[in-house]
Order: sequence, then C-alpha cells, then structure tokens
Amino acid sequence: MTTAKPQTSNHSPPDTSKDVLSSGLKTRHLTMMGLGSAIGAGLFLGTGVGIRVAGPSVILAYLIAGIVVMAIMSMLGEMATARPAAGSFSAYSRAAFGNWAGFSTGWIYWFMLIMVLGAEMTGAAALMGAWFGVAPWIPALVCVILFAIINFAKVSGFGEFEFWFSFIKVAVIVGFLIIGILLIFGLLPGHTFVGTENFIGGGFMPNGLPGLASGLLAVAFAFGGIEIVTIAAAESEDPARSIRSATRSVIWRIAIFYIGSILVISFMLPYSAIDGANTAAESPFTQVLAMANIPGVVGLMEIVIVISLLSAFNAQLYASSRLCYSLATTGDAPKMFARISRDNVPVNAVILSIIFAFASVGLQWWNPTGLLDFLLNAVGGILVVIWIIIAASYLKLHPQLVADGTLGSFYMRGYPWVPIAAILALVGLVIMMLFDEGSRSQVTSVTILFLALVALSFIIKGIRKNRHTVSNTAN
Repeated sequence: MTTAKPQTSNHSPPDTSKDVLSSGLKTRHLTMMGLGSAIGAGLFLGTGVGIRVAGPSVILAYLIAGIVVMAIMSMLGEMATARPAAGSFSAYSRAAFGNWAGFSTGWIYWFMLIMVLGAEMTGAAALMGAWFGVAPWIPALVCVILFAIINFAKVSGFGEFEFWFSFIKVAVIVGFLIIGILLIFGLLPGHTFVGTENFIGGGFMPNGLPGLASGLLAVAFAFGGIEIVTIAAAESEDPARSIRSATRSVIWRIAIFYIGSILVISFMLPYSAIDGANTAAESPFTQVLAMANIPGVVGLMEIVIVISLLSAFNAQLYASSRLCYSLATTGDAPKMFARISRDNVPVNAVILSIIFAFASVGLQWWNPTGLLDFLLNAVGGILVVIWIIIAASYLKLHPQLVADGTLGSFYMRGYPWVPIAAILALVGLVIMMLFDEGSRSQVTSVTILFLALVALSFIIKGIRKNRHTVSNTAN
C-alpha cells in the first residue's frame, strides 16, 4: 500500500512544534512506542471477547480492522513525513478544513487520552496494591510521580524508558507465539499434534455473519494507539525517515502479533471455553501457557499486564502533553502551555496532563452514577471520529502536497479510492454500532462531545475576533 519515493521534501510543519521541541527520539523509540501503545492489557485480557462471539472467524474481523487501520496509518504517515508536527492529525485537519477541525480533533483526542490514562492507572494500581497489601492509591501516586519525572526530563530519556517497557511486552508476545507453535505441533514433551479439532470443530463461523459482525465490533479498536507514533515523530532526529520506518514496522508487526496470537489461542482452546477476562488467571494467554507447564504463569501474566498498563500510561501522558502544547501554539489552548523548559519539554502541558490524570483516576474510584459510563463510552467512539477525519484530511491535502512538491519519501498508492473506501468502512462500522445495543451509547456519547467541541471552537473564535477588533479600535 505504501512505497518509497526518491523525492526530497522541505518537511515544513503546519505549526511551530518542530522548531522548538527537542529531537532526541530515534526510530527504534517510535517503533516500540507504536507497538507498546497498541499492545496493551486489552490484548491479554480482552482477546477472548471477540473469539467468544465470532469463533475462529474473529481472524477475519482482525484482518478487516487491520486493513482499515493500515490504510489510515499510511495516510497519516504520508502527511507526517511531509509535514512533521506535534499536533499530527489535529494539525492536518486544521490545514484541510479550518480551525474548528483542528480544535475539535485535538481536544477530543486529548480527552480520550486523559480518560484512558485513568483507566490504565486504575487497573495497574489495583494489581500492585494486591501484591504489596496496600491501598491502590499508594502505588498509583508513586507511579504518577515517577512518570511525571520521566516526562519532565529530556525526550530521549522518555523514549528509552518506553522502549524497554514496550520491549518486554513484545518479548512476551514473541515467546507466546513460539511456545504456542510448539504446542500445536506437539513438539514439547508430553504433547501431541493438536490438529484442527478446536479451530474448526465447532465451525469456522459458528454464530454466522451476526457473530462475525459482533466480533468486528469487539476488535475494531484493538489497533488504536499507534497514532501516537506521528505525534512523537516531531521530536525525532529525522522525522521523514523515522516515520517511514516506524509506520511500516508497526503496522506489520502488530498484524503478526495480533493475528498470530489469535491463531494460537484458537488452535489450543475451544472457542466455547474462551471469554473476556477480568484477571490474569482467566486470560486465554495464561491458559495456553499453562499447558506448557510454565511455573508461575499467572504471576508472570500479572507482571506483563501491569507493565502493559504502565507503558500505555507513560506513552499517553507524553502524547496528551504534546497535543496540548501544539494546540497552545495555534491559539486553541492558553499560551502558558506552549512554554518549554531548557530540555525543550513543554512542562506546563505535562503538568496539565498529570493533574487531569489524577482527576481521571479519582473519577474512576469515585464512579458517579451515569457520568463515568458516559465519558468512557465516548472513548470507544473517538477513534472512529479521528480515523474518519484523518482520511478526509488526506483526501483534501494529498493533491496539495503533490502540487507543492512537498510530498515526502513515504506515500500511499490508491488515491482517492483507498481513503474513500476507508471512510465508507468506518461509516459502516458506525452503522453496526447503532444497531448493537452495547455499542449504541458510544455513538451517542462521542457525537455529543464532538458537537460540543465544535461549538466551543466557534465561540472561542468569536471571542478572539472581538478582542482583536477592540484592540484595533483602541489603537
């Protein structure tokens, strides 16, 4: 879908982020950041939900979702290569459709990151609290302070920390795939060839097309988070090369890890025995590894899940601060959030994200009736909004990049049919969500939130215009 193009680019960003933020991230940092954001606790605990409703045909659901996200990331990669910016898709939607689009897209994604921050830390703190026999707020406080220190330091330090956290998760997935293949072919002592009894014993699509549709809804957002790669790219040593390499490797590695894991689980466990997991002991990954008689497998998976949650928290804290910084540089957030430290870190934006991270954690422990459900439901639909806007922005900006000669060394084939097909697929997903009782509230919540942000963008624009008029009159 993508190809290298031997053409130079001026890489001029649509905002000033590239000129004032540091450039300490390497390609390996971006790659692991993308992998770490997409390979989270949801993979280890939530994989069984899709298998339960769709059976082995959930692989088709992952393929469909993966192809759509691959197209979205290719479009985003092309725009980011040509115009690296900390605001990423927020900056590109502003360039394509105006201030309202950049404002709404940036803040709605910031909101999603903040809410997910709270969910990630709440889950990790609960497990760590149980380990040490203390109240969950204690490890939560310690971890937030630790990650605040990491995010206040040079971005290269953040990148290195995130690299090793993500490396652990990737290593566990690779180890799982190797052990799973050995189990399937009966190459471990005491095991025989499994065959296809579990995989198609109950039928490849046991619940028919409705089951596949439900499976698609269950896995549609599994690849969410890899957009962070293009936010971080503005602080890389060579944005064009880093985005090109990181985007390609992240797309293919995530596809292999997800689909490979689903194949192993489907071959080793009958789909009727698989469901969503609330604990590490219930995870299908744990069940498969237990067959290999690995000692302490439950404890191992708990450690991996905590690392996954903390790694995602760290990456999302970083991304939310950079988005806030980018919005401040365009006037869509107070100017104080555009200030940077000696290490070229937007400290005020980091502080804001930390404050709201605490608020989000507290909100989830307080759990007010109705409010938390509304906010978390909005999170589920925000990715669809972001992906549709990315594709629409690409439709508008790609001809401009070609005409201006700013198309970088990474570009996507198939314009305009690929972005149009991606938008239609995402609209189809929204329609499926409307007909699904469990997903309908996601569409309602994100629609209300997005329209409120659009209205707010015009209100702020009007206030700004009035101030400018008053200022000119006074002068």
